[in-house]
Amino acid sequence: MMTGDATSVENPHAGKGSSVLLDIGGDIGALVITMPAELDGEEIELRPTGRTVFSSSHTEHYGHGHAHGHGHAHGHAGVLPHVAVVPRPSPAGEIVHSAVFFEVPQGSYELYVRPDGPVRLKVDVAGGSVTEAAWPQ
Repeated sequence: MMTGDATSVENPHAGKGSSVLLDIGGDIGALVITMPAELDGEEIELRPTGRTVFSSSHTEHYGHGHAHGHGHAHGHAGVLPHVAVVPRPSPAGEIVHSAVFFEVPQGSYELYVRPDGPVRLKVDVAGGSVTEAAWPQ
């Protein structure tokens, strides 16, 4: 589920059930969240625990993955990453909705539906590994 084509800048199949490329190691990990199908297309934001929410203007955020299913940085300063919830095939062949954050610095995080929904999930991301979590129902 978590592999991809490292030779292309944009994956033309992303968001259509494609896989994603994770670049982890050292103090950088990744976060994969199993999501309810009813959140398909919603954007989930990731912030360090204890940090306040910034304005959710698109121009004030980096590291976002819209309906195409993966994140990409735009270099905006002082902003929070967000990704879209998309359906992806599982190894068992079923469709699973998920939100995938890659290149996440090791630490504790809070997640919520953008722009400023209540915190729904708290996770600790470890460097050099993929942290998996399930969105509460």
